[in-house]
Amino acid sequence: MKEIPKLYNPKEVEKKIYKFWEKTGFFNPDKLPKNYNLKPKYYSIVIPPPNITGSLHMGHALNCIIQDILIRKKRMEGFKTLWLPGTDHAGIATQYVVEKELKKEGKTRFDLGREKFIERVWQWVEKYGEIILEQFKRLGCSLDWSRTRFTLDKEYVKAVETAFWHYYKKGLIYQGERVVNWCPQCKTSLSDLEIEYEEEKGNLWYIKYPIKSQKSKVKSQNYIVVATTRPETMLGDSAVAVNPKDERYKDFVGKKAILPLVGREIPIVADNLVDKNFGTGAVKITPAHDLKDYEISKRHNLKIYKVIDEEGKITNLAPEKYRGLSIFEAREKIVEDLKEKELLEKIEDFWHSVPKCYRCKTKIEFLPMRQWFLKMENLAKTAIDVVKSQKVKFFPKRFEKIYFDWLKSTKDWCISRQIWWGHKIPIEGEEDVLDTWFSSALWPFAALGWPKKTKDLKKFYPTSVLSTGRDIINLWVARMIFSGMEFMKKPPFRIVLIHPTVLTKEGKRMSKSLGTGADPMEFIKKYGGDATRFGIIWQVMGNQDLRFTQDHIKMGQKFCNKVWNASRFVLLQIQNSKFKMENLKLKKKKLGKEDKKILKALNKTIESVNKSLEKFQFGKAAHLIYNFFWHDFCDKYIEEFKKQKSKFESQKVLLFVLLTSLKLLHPFIPFITEEIYQILPIKNKKKSIMVEKWPKQI
Repeated sequence: MKEIPKLYNPKEVEKKIYKFWEKTGFFNPDKLPKNYNLKPKYYSIVIPPPNITGSLHMGHALNCIIQDILIRKKRMEGFKTLWLPGTDHAGIATQYVVEKELKKEGKTRFDLGREKFIERVWQWVEKYGEIILEQFKRLGCSLDWSRTRFTLDKEYVKAVETAFWHYYKKGLIYQGERVVNWCPQCKTSLSDLEIEYEEEKGNLWYIKYPIKSQKSKVKSQNYIVVATTRPETMLGDSAVAVNPKDERYKDFVGKKAILPLVGREIPIVADNLVDKNFGTGAVKITPAHDLKDYEISKRHNLKIYKVIDEEGKITNLAPEKYRGLSIFEAREKIVEDLKEKELLEKIEDFWHSVPKCYRCKTKIEFLPMRQWFLKMENLAKTAIDVVKSQKVKFFPKRFEKIYFDWLKSTKDWCISRQIWWGHKIPIEGEEDVLDTWFSSALWPFAALGWPKKTKDLKKFYPTSVLSTGRDIINLWVARMIFSGMEFMKKPPFRIVLIHPTVLTKEGKRMSKSLGTGADPMEFIKKYGGDATRFGIIWQVMGNQDLRFTQDHIKMGQKFCNKVWNASRFVLLQIQNSKFKMENLKLKKKKLGKEDKKILKALNKTIESVNKSLEKFQFGKAAHLIYNFFWHDFCDKYIEEFKKQKSKFESQKVLLFVLLTSLKLLHPFIPFITEEIYQILPIKNKKKSIMVEKWPKQI
């Protein structure tokens, strides 16, 4: 029997074990043992493809641990399991990173030109694009690397083009002009879901708009005061609006106001979208540069004046003195001119939500532009029906509300982007690329070979579970569901598992820039992959958020050492035993009181762990196994074993309980359980614990 070293060294073991796993080929469902399952059942998960710009963060780590636990357990239960890896080309994010590199050289993408710039991006992808996949290996993820996909693979490009033409021929994709979100830094449009709102301290300017008619019934006032956070956009005003239920302004509705500094006559209209409690209750309407104003303009047939361009400069539709100024230069000049003309009533400090690009954090401008759109009305209805009919189930169920709320209010999806890296819109002469989320919406079936009718599609679609965060329920989950129904006539997965958001110990979002992030790779280097896995999953106890603390990683390390030391003790006890190691069948009549007690506790643990995992209660399952192994097995049974005189049957129990515990622990701490399993002196054991049978009650 091979001797087990005194100390466990994860640095040595984990790299060796992962190479061993890859050599077995068992990550690939086609290479599982021939007699593995005579009537194969299929279980599949497609990994949410991380951006090629990314490196492993706590959210990735948690999600991958959850998926690996599910996959490893199902593999041991005899399922042909596929966990499919891949990466997303991340259009805006990748282009932004490469442009930052160019900036260091004093160049822009326009200096290189489109073709040379794309070459430069591919060079970057070759160098950095698979870093995060290698980090997944360090975490012990049993992904089928032979099926790794990239959203700009030749086959995937074909899938995206097929989807585009399908929608286009159906009349669901169209080109039209609408006010969209524009990032002046990335120089592209963005969907509503790609905007982040940040609270900022600004100002509220109260501006007097003179009333054209001096015969107004309002004797003491010949102007209406509007409040705005953006005085520079007033150059493009088309109206002043009030709420129809606001008694203060009932005599103003229908009259004309004179737009200050411009002199244009604009109507005063009534609209229910106006908040009576904001400012004075009267607001300026600038359809070209505000989404709500754009909606109001459509109802009242207002003209659209685009006074800010794609560079964030004032256009020629504004009075000459403001043309060419930046937004903030124009703001200063306009406020100065309003004061001079005694049209500025007052300025107040004001906290408000400022829309910013999710990628570069630049303030968003709202601009009228010609873009490509996907009609959402029927697609949204389909996606709603799929979840309402329980063809797709959310865990926890409460997250259905986020899903339904967005789908019920969603507008047509702006799918075109004015960047160079990505899936080019397949229309001749069209330079735009498709929104990255358009291509990733096809992931569950395109990654399995669609539009070809592949064997993988037949076996593994629909996939079994999607595990993801709540922040992309609308960006990704909803879009995958309606895409699956549109192209495959089946939802892409049966279950949507929304995992907790990993926060700091204080309950704040992790941020590398603020120094509040936690790097799982540092924990892996220091404590090992198993300790990191166990310490993270230990904290998943059913709450919406996970307040992370490193203390649990240290606990995970101590637990791994406990498993190692207990295994070493068991092996030392049985090394001179006369019983045959291949025969672990226990004779109940010969078992002592403590033997029966530990087996009863083991049975109860198996039952409880299975119930917990069926309900996706991963932290609870980890706690159950930990408590059984540390307290029932080590603290009680092993200590009682040391006191026994006749130990023959108890030696069998020792080994049986250890082996069963290793199987239960394997999905949680795969490296150390594999290492110990390989040392166990059991005849006819499997090549790997990965393909051992999942424990059943005895």
